[in-house]
Amino acid sequence: MNLMKKKLIIGIRYRLFFAFLAAACCVVVSMFILTRVMFERGVFRYVNLVEKERLETLARTLEQAYSEKKQWTFLGDASTSWPELLESSIPKHAYHRKNRHQPEEPNAEHDSSRQWDRPPPPPPLPSGEQIFELRVLLLDARRKVLYGPEKPWAKPPFFLPLTADHQTIGYLGLIPPRTLIDERVRQFVREQNQSLIVIALSIAAGAALLSIPLATKLVRRITTLAAATTQLASGCYDIRVPAETTDELGQLARDFNRLAQTLDKNEQLRRRWVADISHELRTPLSVLRGEVEAVQDGVRQLTPKTMDSLHDEILHLSRLVDDLYELSLADIGALTYHKENLDLRTLVGQAVQSYQDEFSSHSLTLEYEAPARPLILFGDAERLRQLMSNLFQNALRYTDPGGKLRIDCTEGAENLRLRLADSAPGVPEEALAHLFERLYRVEDSRNRAHGGAGLGLALCKSIVEAHGGAINAAPSSLGGLEITITLPKNG
Repeated sequence: MNLMKKKLIIGIRYRLFFAFLAAACCVVVSMFILTRVMFERGVFRYVNLVEKERLETLARTLEQAYSEKKQWTFLGDASTSWPELLESSIPKHAYHRKNRHQPEEPNAEHDSSRQWDRPPPPPPLPSGEQIFELRVLLLDARRKVLYGPEKPWAKPPFFLPLTADHQTIGYLGLIPPRTLIDERVRQFVREQNQSLIVIALSIAAGAALLSIPLATKLVRRITTLAAATTQLASGCYDIRVPAETTDELGQLARDFNRLAQTLDKNEQLRRRWVADISHELRTPLSVLRGEVEAVQDGVRQLTPKTMDSLHDEILHLSRLVDDLYELSLADIGALTYHKENLDLRTLVGQAVQSYQDEFSSHSLTLEYEAPARPLILFGDAERLRQLMSNLFQNALRYTDPGGKLRIDCTEGAENLRLRLADSAPGVPEEALAHLFERLYRVEDSRNRAHGGAGLGLALCKSIVEAHGGAINAAPSSLGGLEITITLPKNG
């Protein structure tokens, strides 16, 4: 198990690491490609700008010379030959002049002894100016090629019109290069690309170094939650995990702690429930057993009084089992409800009438002032009768003789409210929130001596909630307990 968990942890760590690294590499590669493309386009624009400036200089020179000679034959003269004009068009800020890149002649006096030992130098590569000269075109006014390459051209040339005395005398054109031609420019571009590669690799390495601690930190928090979940699944409900951050993992940790706290509380309630149920079932069974054994041993005679005592214990046990059965049905959602439109005023009036004599026999007063008009709601009449019966039984059991139970019904915009308030004794403030818990009873005035099992109010809560309502307990103005039930009209 530990080996499998270790493999899983390593897998998560490396998956996170590679995810972070892949994202960083995608960004770096995108930036590298975009920067390289933009840089090369910028170099192309610069080279084209330099060549167009040189072409414009050459055009002005040709226009001036043509204005003096009035024809193109002057290009054959030695002082104004086509090659000389091309060389004179080189900008002053160019990186070198044509006459500067010529290799110096070796000194024969000093190198005669080594001229046979040294291999001949390779032929020099054509410079950017030389290749520029090979791409320049001169056309006359009828677009006949005077100088430069003949058609077809590799790419459509860029032409500048030549004018003299406000007349077009020809066209000077330049064939665009397919790629960067000058070796020095290409070398500069290569160096810049190498620098971009080094920068990209450095950024990727930095991202990898940052991804390792970040992935480790995230995995550490995940493994902490995984280990705590394993302990929680094994029944250790007091486990808690630190929730120090406000991100999703921090929220998950807080939710885990709430889950563990809820499971811990439910486990405690389950244990108390089992203990209380055992005690409640054991009490009437012990009484029955003692009575029966006393009759069997001849200690007591089987008289009608003895039979009545046994019958009372059996009824007590039967009521307890019935309440447990109905609560269990409510828990699993199997407690059936047959809802229909009914009058709550009539139901309460019928319950009051059926319990009037019993309240009188206990020296209790039952007060109920029926509303002036029907209170219609959508509910189960039988379950609502059971609700009121449990509440009346609770008042009979825990109200001192000479007291009273006051009942009133009111109608709201969307809800109906039923309120039952009895007289002393009251319920301590701290016990009010627990009255509707199963098997809970106040251990002073409302104790087991009154015969309750602590399931009636729990069943009342289940019935009210099944109707979409709410039930609450509060101190009564009569000195006892006030129970308020709110039921929606639409059920």
